[in-house]
Amino acid sequence: MLDEALRAEAAGRLRAAERDRSPIEPLTDAYPGIDVVDAYEIQLANIRRRLAAGSRVYGHKVGLSSPVMQRMMGVDEPDYGHLLDDMVLSQDEPIEAARYCYPRVEVEIGYVLGASLPGEGCTEEDVLAATEYVVPSIELIDSRITDWRIRLADTIADNASSAGVILGDARVSPKGMDLADIEAVLHDGTGAEVARGNTSAVLGNPTTAVAWLARKVASFGVKLEAGHVVLPGSCTRAVDVRPGDVFRAEFAGLGSVTARFE
Repeated sequence: MLDEALRAEAAGRLRAAERDRSPIEPLTDAYPGIDVVDAYEIQLANIRRRLAAGSRVYGHKVGLSSPVMQRMMGVDEPDYGHLLDDMVLSQDEPIEAARYCYPRVEVEIGYVLGASLPGEGCTEEDVLAATEYVVPSIELIDSRITDWRIRLADTIADNASSAGVILGDARVSPKGMDLADIEAVLHDGTGAEVARGNTSAVLGNPTTAVAWLARKVASFGVKLEAGHVVLPGSCTRAVDVRPGDVFRAEFAGLGSVTARFE
């Protein structure tokens, strides 16, 4: 475990890497004693600084929600990061790829809460009752760690590698939908398929991931509140982004969302 001075130093290095678009060596190399608690505290230090500067919490995202990614990281549960209002991107305006270090897109449904979720003991039923609607979304992920050479503590400290979110126009009630079985396809600007998946890849049911998140953040004194957007995890592989790329994610029964890059 790191002391407060080293946590603050690590947070500052990540903050500078994002600001200057200059990735750094893995924190797990630079600070061999770093653990998961340190990593969440480093993440929160940078989130608090951004909130103090005027940003506000827009929601949260779940990462490492697929068995494949958990095995890769050697963990048995997901991780999470914050979504802030200055991370919300538009379908209607091109996104500057050069603003990021190693941008990638992931395809997932988003839960928009109409009521706050309980913390400890939150169930899938609680999540469905509190969800006002679900939306098609693309998450923009990025790593401030050189060449995505991340271990678990690296990605947690780096806000779960989150960089932005694009929401589609559709607003669909979860009532009557099988959220655990939605097919999703990602196309490029030519219409060619580049990735395909199903929401069942997210812990078997993305609603399970949202319930896990509500319980997890409660231990840090955080609550998932009415109005928050929650991204439960990607149902496809991550796809690298380059200037000029266009991506369109289509969800069966839920609509589509587009991300354009320049």
